[in-house]
Amino acid sequence: MTISFDYDKKQVIQALRYHFISKTELRIMIILVNAFAILSLVLYALGKITPTAFLTYSFLWIVLMASLWFILPATVYRQAKTFQHAFTMYFNDADFTLEHEQGKRSWPYTALRNYKETPNFFHLYFDTKSFLLVPKNAFEDLAHLQNFRDLLKNKI
Repeated sequence: MTISFDYDKKQVIQALRYHFISKTELRIMIILVNAFAILSLVLYALGKITPTAFLTYSFLWIVLMASLWFILPATVYRQAKTFQHAFTMYFNDADFTLEHEQGKRSWPYTALRNYKETPNFFHLYFDTKSFLLVPKNAFEDLAHLQNFRDLLKNKI
Protein backbone atom coordinates (compact mmCIF):
# COMPACT_ATOMS: atom_id res chain seq x y z
CA MET A 1 0.00 0.00 0.00
CA THR A 2 1.33 3.45 -0.93
CA ILE A 3 0.06 6.85 0.16
CA SER A 4 1.25 10.39 -0.55
CA PHE A 5 0.42 13.37 1.60
CA ASP A 6 1.30 16.73 2.99
CA TYR A 7 0.02 18.18 6.23
CA ASP A 8 -2.82 20.63 6.82
CA LYS A 9 -1.90 23.06 9.62
CA LYS A 10 -5.32 23.09 11.33
CA GLN A 11 -5.55 19.30 11.31
CA VAL A 12 -2.00 18.90 12.65
CA ILE A 13 -2.61 21.34 15.48
CA GLN A 14 -5.77 19.42 16.40
CA ALA A 15 -3.80 16.14 16.28
CA LEU A 16 -1.15 17.65 18.55
CA ARG A 17 -3.91 18.61 21.00
CA TYR A 18 -5.09 15.00 21.03
CA HIS A 19 -1.51 13.88 21.63
CA PHE A 20 -0.97 16.24 24.57
CA ILE A 21 -4.36 15.60 26.15
CA SER A 22 -3.80 11.84 25.94
CA LYS A 23 -0.78 12.11 28.25
CA THR A 24 -1.64 10.88 31.74
CA GLU A 25 0.38 13.59 33.47
CA LEU A 26 -1.42 16.36 31.63
CA ARG A 27 -4.82 14.80 32.20
CA ILE A 28 -4.16 14.60 35.94
CA MET A 29 -2.93 18.20 35.98
CA ILE A 30 -6.02 19.40 34.07
CA ILE A 31 -8.33 17.54 36.46
CA LEU A 32 -6.56 18.99 39.50
CA VAL A 33 -6.55 22.54 38.11
CA ASN A 34 -10.24 22.29 37.19
CA ALA A 35 -11.07 20.94 40.66
CA PHE A 36 -9.09 23.81 42.19
CA ALA A 37 -10.95 26.32 39.99
CA ILE A 38 -14.32 24.89 41.03
CA LEU A 39 -13.26 24.92 44.68
CA SER A 40 -12.21 28.56 44.41
CA LEU A 41 -15.58 29.42 42.84
CA VAL A 42 -17.42 27.68 45.68
CA LEU A 43 -15.24 29.36 48.32
CA TYR A 44 -15.78 32.74 46.67
CA ALA A 45 -19.55 32.17 46.54
CA LEU A 46 -19.48 31.27 50.25
CA GLY A 47 -17.47 34.40 51.04
CA LYS A 48 -14.42 32.46 52.25
CA ILE A 49 -11.95 34.03 49.79
CA THR A 50 -11.65 37.54 48.41
CA PRO A 51 -12.52 38.55 44.85
CA THR A 52 -8.82 39.19 44.18
CA ALA A 53 -7.92 35.62 45.13
CA PHE A 54 -10.75 34.24 42.97
CA LEU A 55 -9.66 36.37 39.99
CA THR A 56 -6.06 35.23 40.47
CA TYR A 57 -7.08 31.55 40.43
CA SER A 58 -9.32 32.17 37.42
CA PHE A 59 -6.49 33.93 35.57
CA LEU A 60 -4.12 31.02 36.28
CA TRP A 61 -6.75 28.56 35.02
CA ILE A 62 -7.22 30.53 31.80
CA VAL A 63 -3.45 30.75 31.22
CA LEU A 64 -3.01 27.01 31.74
CA MET A 65 -5.89 26.05 29.44
CA ALA A 66 -4.76 28.52 26.74
CA SER A 67 -1.23 27.13 26.98
CA LEU A 68 -2.36 23.55 26.54
CA TRP A 69 -4.95 24.24 23.85
CA PHE A 70 -3.30 26.96 21.76
CA ILE A 71 0.30 27.82 22.65
CA LEU A 72 1.86 24.35 23.05
CA PRO A 73 0.46 22.84 19.81
CA ALA A 74 1.27 25.98 17.80
CA THR A 75 4.83 26.05 19.15
CA VAL A 76 5.42 22.39 18.31
CA TYR A 77 3.98 22.92 14.82
CA ARG A 78 6.27 25.92 14.16
CA GLN A 79 9.39 24.17 15.45
CA ALA A 80 8.85 20.87 13.62
CA LYS A 81 9.87 21.32 9.99
CA THR A 82 8.37 17.89 9.29
CA PHE A 83 4.90 19.35 8.86
CA GLN A 84 6.06 21.67 6.06
CA HIS A 85 6.98 18.89 3.59
CA ALA A 86 5.27 16.35 1.35
CA PHE A 87 5.78 12.63 2.01
CA THR A 88 5.15 9.24 0.49
CA MET A 89 4.69 6.19 2.70
CA TYR A 90 4.95 2.56 1.67
CA PHE A 91 3.44 -0.20 3.78
CA ASN A 92 4.14 -3.88 3.26
CA ASP A 93 4.02 -6.99 5.43
CA ALA A 94 7.48 -6.60 6.96
CA ASP A 95 7.96 -2.86 7.39
CA PHE A 96 6.92 0.63 6.40
CA THR A 97 8.92 3.38 4.70
CA LEU A 98 8.62 7.15 4.89
CA GLU A 99 10.03 8.91 1.85
CA HIS A 100 10.80 12.59 1.43
CA GLU A 101 12.58 14.56 -1.27
CA GLN A 102 15.79 14.46 0.80
CA GLY A 103 15.75 10.73 1.56
CA LYS A 104 13.80 7.87 3.04
CA ARG A 105 13.73 5.73 6.14
CA SER A 106 12.25 2.31 6.85
CA TRP A 107 11.13 0.80 10.15
CA PRO A 108 9.91 -2.68 11.04
CA TYR A 109 6.48 -2.70 12.67
CA THR A 110 8.14 -3.91 15.86
CA ALA A 111 9.67 -0.42 16.20
CA LEU A 112 6.19 0.92 16.92
CA ARG A 113 5.05 0.82 20.52
CA ASN A 114 1.38 1.49 19.74
CA TYR A 115 -0.93 3.54 17.58
CA LYS A 116 -3.92 5.77 18.13
CA GLU A 117 -6.64 6.81 15.73
CA THR A 118 -8.07 10.33 15.94
CA PRO A 119 -10.58 12.02 13.61
CA ASN A 120 -7.99 13.10 11.02
CA PHE A 121 -4.88 11.01 11.71
CA PHE A 122 -3.30 7.78 12.77
CA HIS A 123 -0.63 8.46 15.40
CA LEU A 124 2.13 5.85 15.09
CA TYR A 125 4.11 5.91 18.37
CA PHE A 126 7.73 4.80 18.60
CA ASP A 127 7.80 5.79 22.27
CA THR A 128 5.89 8.21 24.49
CA LYS A 129 7.30 11.29 22.74
CA SER A 130 8.20 10.16 19.21
CA PHE A 131 5.45 9.57 16.71
CA LEU A 132 4.41 9.91 13.09
CA LEU A 133 1.13 11.38 11.94
CA VAL A 134 -0.46 9.58 9.02
CA PRO A 135 -3.37 11.62 7.59
CA LYS A 136 -6.56 9.73 6.89
CA ASN A 137 -7.29 11.90 3.86
CA ALA A 138 -4.20 10.40 2.15
CA PHE A 139 -6.08 7.15 1.57
CA GLU A 140 -7.95 6.78 -1.72
CA ASP A 141 -11.18 5.49 -0.26
CA LEU A 142 -12.75 3.90 2.78
CA ALA A 143 -11.61 0.40 1.74
CA HIS A 144 -7.93 1.45 1.74
CA LEU A 145 -8.42 3.17 5.08
CA GLN A 146 -9.94 0.00 6.55
CA ASN A 147 -7.10 -2.10 5.10
CA PHE A 148 -4.63 0.20 6.88
CA ARG A 149 -6.54 -0.16 10.16
CA ASP A 150 -6.41 -3.93 9.79
CA LEU A 151 -2.69 -3.80 9.01
CA LEU A 152 -2.03 -1.77 12.17
CA LYS A 153 -4.17 -4.10 14.30
CA ASN A 154 -2.29 -7.14 13.02
CA LYS A 155 1.23 -5.72 13.18
CA ILE A 156 1.23 -3.62 16.35
